[in-house]
Amino acid sequence: MNKSTTGEFLGHPKGLFLLFGTEMWERMSYYGLRGILVLYLTQAATAVTMGWDQMSSTELQTNALTYLGTYALLVYVTPVLGGWLADNVIGQRKAIIIGGITMMLGQFALGTPHDMIPGMEKAFLMLGLGLLIIGNGFFKPNVSTMVGDLYEDGDHRRDGAFTIFYMGINLGSILGYFVVGTIAEKVDYQYGFIAAGIGMLLGVTLQLVASQRYLGDLGKEPSAKLSKEKSSGVIEPLTTEERDRIKVILIMSFFTIVFWMGFEQAAGSMNLFAKNQTDLVFFGWEMPASWLQSVNPLFIIILAPIFASTWIKMGDKEPNSTVKFSLAFLFLGIGFLCMVGAALQIGDSTTTKANVLWLVGAYFFHTVGELCLSPIGLSMVTKLAPLRYLSLMMGLWFFFSGVGNYAAAEVGKLVGETGPLQAFGGVVIASFVSGAVLFAIREKLVDWMHGAEDKSTHNLDDKLEEELSITGTHDGIAERHS
Repeated sequence: MNKSTTGEFLGHPKGLFLLFGTEMWERMSYYGLRGILVLYLTQAATAVTMGWDQMSSTELQTNALTYLGTYALLVYVTPVLGGWLADNVIGQRKAIIIGGITMMLGQFALGTPHDMIPGMEKAFLMLGLGLLIIGNGFFKPNVSTMVGDLYEDGDHRRDGAFTIFYMGINLGSILGYFVVGTIAEKVDYQYGFIAAGIGMLLGVTLQLVASQRYLGDLGKEPSAKLSKEKSSGVIEPLTTEERDRIKVILIMSFFTIVFWMGFEQAAGSMNLFAKNQTDLVFFGWEMPASWLQSVNPLFIIILAPIFASTWIKMGDKEPNSTVKFSLAFLFLGIGFLCMVGAALQIGDSTTTKANVLWLVGAYFFHTVGELCLSPIGLSMVTKLAPLRYLSLMMGLWFFFSGVGNYAAAEVGKLVGETGPLQAFGGVVIASFVSGAVLFAIREKLVDWMHGAEDKSTHNLDDKLEEELSITGTHDGIAERHS
């Protein structure tokens, strides 16, 4: 696969930092929306506009969480289709541009002032969310796949690269929470959505201007389509090794449902807990509740370089992906023990508010868990997925994340029904049990990886050559890499 000839920066291909920047602006758009959607849908003005003003506050919160959960599910389902289209029809680069433009239009639809569309406010809400869902399907699996394609098989910089890439994600989320959140809560929610759309516009512009220089031809050709052409249209079934590796992706992806079910309480129940049941007043000034969600990405920025360098320094002692995933569940559970502490502090009181440090502690441990799972999972998919199904498997990885996001909304509703103590306590138990089960089966999963995480000198040319050898031809390898 063509690599850019522009050299390296900080020990990594310069193309990594282009993808870093593109993802940063897209994540500003996504997390800006994520930080304010529930707050926007539960405010009195929105309730009147949407015809929900007869709902009680609890019903309004449940309604908002339903919207959030459905959106979060669908926004991670469409990457399966987007990954398939990139693999077979349009290539990753075009998919990223199409997705970015579509998401930009979605944010602008949400930001259309209500006085310009009287009687159509709900239709524009649905249009905006729909465009964001479709656009994310094109964008999300393909930008992540291209990060992995920058590295040779067996290159141990890959986990570190995804951790650096993950810093771009979290820089974008910080911008989203502070810029979009502040404009939305302190000025107007519609202006907040417009700010998120401008962030997406910047991301698309960056990709259009700099991609050829720093990425070369990477991502231009659909990998599955090209493989089919070189094999005269005949694609043999997956090998036993490939099937085993796909099983690992699916099993570990399934476990992530529980992780994201807990982690994504940040956008729903923990966001509402911060708004309504946490003391956010400092020296007479009330901090916007959406700002508190920026604690997680701030910790990511601080901790990600430490994690990336630690994995490299550990050398042969570096834990494999299954062990890292198990640790992620341990830290997720500890984080929710902090939320249990917050729930115990307020008890049954309707006036007592929890200390903000409980939530800061929860976000800290959730961040440590996230660094043990999310960038490692992205890297794992690029290591294990067959080349001709790479973007599709990345899409499936995000699909399971979507199921976890939907489950998060359902659990969030329980906070209003059973109370935060029982709901957060249940997440603690689910986290610890999931981590223990995954740790117990780790050796079998490593066997099914067939050495994918071992040190190797094989590169992506070898991987393509192996793919082509399955179909009985090696013709055209040089053409693919030219």
